[in-house]
Amino acid sequence: MASANATPHIIHERSWWQSPQTRKEALEGFVCLLPWIIGFLAFTAGPLLYSSYISLTDYPILQEPRWVGFENYRSMANDDLFWKSLRVTALYTLVAVPGGVIIGYVMALLLNQQILGLSFWRTAYYVPAVVPAVATSYLWAWMFNPDFGVINGLLVRVGITAPKWFGSEEWVLPAFIIMSLWGAGGGLVLYLAALQGVPTTLYDAAKVDGANAWGRLRHVTLPMTSPVILFTFLTGLIGSFQVFTAGFLITNGGPNNASLFYVLYLYRVGWRYFKMGYASALGWVLFVIIMVLTILTLRASGRLVYYESGEEGR
Repeated sequence: MASANATPHIIHERSWWQSPQTRKEALEGFVCLLPWIIGFLAFTAGPLLYSSYISLTDYPILQEPRWVGFENYRSMANDDLFWKSLRVTALYTLVAVPGGVIIGYVMALLLNQQILGLSFWRTAYYVPAVVPAVATSYLWAWMFNPDFGVINGLLVRVGITAPKWFGSEEWVLPAFIIMSLWGAGGGLVLYLAALQGVPTTLYDAAKVDGANAWGRLRHVTLPMTSPVILFTFLTGLIGSFQVFTAGFLITNGGPNNASLFYVLYLYRVGWRYFKMGYASALGWVLFVIIMVLTILTLRASGRLVYYESGEEGR
């Protein structure tokens, strides 16, 4: 009986696919997708697979790749600059990412109020996010200049010994962190959209229950906007491990490799030392690091992120 009942279903499925109209629509869909598929295979999937092969070779660009297996990955264990770049990037991430999320969120809370010149302040805080990275790098290089920079000039006026910032091993990383926090308004649009999407009835109910401003922030605002906070944190985390432009233009990893970010070291290995195999291996290690940190963040946020469906984040 079971096989007899299944036969009409199969026939029905086949007749549906054999319909001329269905085949025409499917063909049109594939034709529309074809440019994206070709682009994905040529510029994403193809280079990705090729880099995985290159990472297992000794490839000095001007010669043919020579298979070495996992030797590039084993070499990292004894590569001091690899560990140095990883440590520099991790310290930068540890401070810059949470700091950027907190500052951006606080700015959004303040700019979600009815204040004088609200449009001006929203624009002013968001502008750093759209300034080109090259212009931002040169701007902060001038501001942190130890001789004629505006920041050291202000510190000297109030009697504080001005550091050398980008010229000091102790202060170069804090300088880059301060520079990154200047662009904390990048998530301002998302935060404001999330804040304005919180139902006012929840605030009214919280007031009826006797919740003060801190209580409403803790029990209403933060839970309702937690998905956006998680999103900006994750994108900031991924971006922090790919810092390159500022480190390359301002310090080029110095002084004494104190600002040698991971991607800057990867670039140096590939295009200064012409070790493309080792550079590809560094790229795959970076991919694994970002993937692991992303998974850990998503799992750790399970009880902290609230979704309107009533299900906790997973």
